[in-house]
Amino acid sequence: MNLLALPAFTDNYIWMLHDGHRALVVDPGDAQPVLHALQQHGLQLDAILVTHHHADHVGGVTVLREATGASVYGPARERIPEPLRKLSQGERVTALGLEFAVIDVPGHTAGHIAYYCADYEGAPLLFCGDTLFSGGCGRLFEGTPAQMLASLSALAALPGATRVCCTHEYTLSNLKFARAVEPDNTALAQYQAQCVVLRAANQPTLPSSIALELQINPFLRTRQATVQDAARAFDATTFDEASVLGALRTWKNQF
Repeated sequence: MNLLALPAFTDNYIWMLHDGHRALVVDPGDAQPVLHALQQHGLQLDAILVTHHHADHVGGVTVLREATGASVYGPARERIPEPLRKLSQGERVTALGLEFAVIDVPGHTAGHIAYYCADYEGAPLLFCGDTLFSGGCGRLFEGTPAQMLASLSALAALPGATRVCCTHEYTLSNLKFARAVEPDNTALAQYQAQCVVLRAANQPTLPSSIALELQINPFLRTRQATVQDAARAFDATTFDEASVLGALRTWKNQF
């Protein structure tokens, strides 16, 4: 099985899994990179997994469905191009012989979902859309800090070896902010240096891992005193874990 990050727009990734014959894609905002990869590798598209309704994640769904006959799966509580199978927490999807559990992760949007495969090539795999980024999290367009905290906590509880497939190459920007929050975090400094080298070579920084994010991502570290102190220095009204996350997100928006 092969895992590919297909670049789209300026900083999106459309994730593709294929076995040399059949494929699935996640959040195809643009059909063309997918059609090109299908032709290049001689693949048939079986399934399209959608995490949320934003145009840069669903814009290519209709073209791909009509071109390939692929089945579409997406969040039950959001408007996704139909027909599709509507999914919510606890349901499962099987594609390419892999089973994905659906996790509700509201915050970025109201009905955002993630897809978790407990065993892909010997380790878990997570397609998390715009909820979790390497070193960051999505903007709170439709949800609250408390919702995003709960969603990130659910993802943080996954096994440390879980590979995290985010849908934007925001890593360097996120790590610059994370260093402002935790300037003395050695693991963060080392990871930032590695990512600078990858991007200089035009290589993706993704997938990340849950274990790594727990070391370097301030939005998963809201219980750490260093992160709490930084959030309170930015916003003196910060008092609980949800308000720490809210302060961090507001700070990042202005950063």
